[in-house]
Amino acid sequence: MVPMRVVVAETIADAGLEILRETLDVDVAVGVDRDELKRRLADAEALIVRSGTKVDSELIESASSLRVIGRAGIGVDNIDVEAATKAGVLVVNAPRSNSISVAELTIGLLVALARGIPRVDSELRSGSWKRRKGAELYGKTLGVAGLGRIGTLVAERASAFGMKVIGYDPYVAPHRAEQAGVELIADLRELCARADIVTVHLPKTRETLGLFDAAMFASMKDGARIVNTSRGGIVDEAALVDAIKSGKIAGAALDVYENEPITGGPLVELPQVVLTPHIAASTNEAQERAGIDVAEAVSAALGGDLVLSAVNVNLGQDVSDEVRRFLAISEHLGRLFVALAEGVPGVLTIHAYGALADRELRPLILSVLKGVLADSSDEPISYVNVEAIAADRGVTVEVRPSSEARGYRSLLQVAGSVSGRDVSVAGTVGRVPLIAGVFGYRIELPLSDHLLIINNRDMPGMIGQVGSFLGGLNVNIADMVLGRSDLHEGMALMALTLDRGLEEPEMEQLRTITGVEEAVYIHLET
Repeated sequence: MVPMRVVVAETIADAGLEILRETLDVDVAVGVDRDELKRRLADAEALIVRSGTKVDSELIESASSLRVIGRAGIGVDNIDVEAATKAGVLVVNAPRSNSISVAELTIGLLVALARGIPRVDSELRSGSWKRRKGAELYGKTLGVAGLGRIGTLVAERASAFGMKVIGYDPYVAPHRAEQAGVELIADLRELCARADIVTVHLPKTRETLGLFDAAMFASMKDGARIVNTSRGGIVDEAALVDAIKSGKIAGAALDVYENEPITGGPLVELPQVVLTPHIAASTNEAQERAGIDVAEAVSAALGGDLVLSAVNVNLGQDVSDEVRRFLAISEHLGRLFVALAEGVPGVLTIHAYGALADRELRPLILSVLKGVLADSSDEPISYVNVEAIAADRGVTVEVRPSSEARGYRSLLQVAGSVSGRDVSVAGTVGRVPLIAGVFGYRIELPLSDHLLIINNRDMPGMIGQVGSFLGGLNVNIADMVLGRSDLHEGMALMALTLDRGLEEPEMEQLRTITGVEEAVYIHLET
């Protein structure tokens, strides 16, 4: 089988390249011009960039085989995400690779800003001994605008300085802020009014562009300070300069700018401003992690897995550990459902029992849908296009959570009606993913590549007949479970995992065994 190709257009860590080379054909195209890059992308399934390559709609449209774009870092400003989404191309990044590096630089800038370190360093080097007074961080209120991964890390580190930390983030639940030791503030202007220092950790969107403008600075305390290590343009630089010159804002520390590189201008001329050249992620450790993380994400995406760092897939506000555990079985439940139902339902009902009931289930919904629709379309089914394809097929999803545990910590059930027949399958995750129910029969069977489901009359000799038949075909049974259900009087279920698959002529023979009412073989590709 010919491995899929990935074009690496910018330098990433060697460890990341090695991960890619384990399963993919890697074309390192660092430094090539745009025309050459387009030529190399003509038959490539994946592209990896950092911040220097402009991945616009033209480049995406020219790469007809492209399935994944990987960004070795957090920001995707250089990628036309909308064009990628329209083309069904998944965009992934490495959102946690530089979190520690950015958080540490933010703390460094807080200290440098409070004590005026760059200014006195410069004066000392020029021969001037001026012992300027600074300010302590201890006892001050830090306002964290954006409580994502980086904002939370900054909050934790600021607490160690004895700072009181307040935070603003409309997408963070109060209990999460409380766990981080942060008082959650519902309004950004209130946060600005209370904070001695505001640190910005927001994404760059239409809503946040120019968010810290003249009106926002006016709402801040007299003599407050501001730090921005997130994205350039969120802080209105002209308004910031005016606020500093007027004395409203005592100082600022910036690592990102509206236009980069910045080599002159009003900000550079202000001694109250600490400037660094977009170095927040520029540590050896962060670059190593970014290369590894994006390589793993691209490899997983090309393998059909749901990548939680997907930029253009709506996975909800937070992917809990409980939901992550069920990603290993959810797509398989969708495939198993369709194999048993022999079709796709108009309404697919997903039941979430136990601990899953109060979790954000979007990742599991997408995963189940991908399994259900896997064989229903000529075009590849991805997490980017699966909802659109479901809509085209007339499939709607109903989610029914229940705190009832049904004997498990969590249980996921997929149900629906096809051609007037009700079908349901269920799964859970213990030490391994388990099929926990089929047609209402309660069973426990580990996932396997080769699964055989037999609906038979509840009568003596059935196990022996099936075992002898499989033995005659030299097919070994790896696992076998039996089930009865009050819903199916006089019937029973056999579920088996096999060491090899069964061909259709062999299945036809199996169905002729007396007592076998239905037999289905499913290849799950676990």
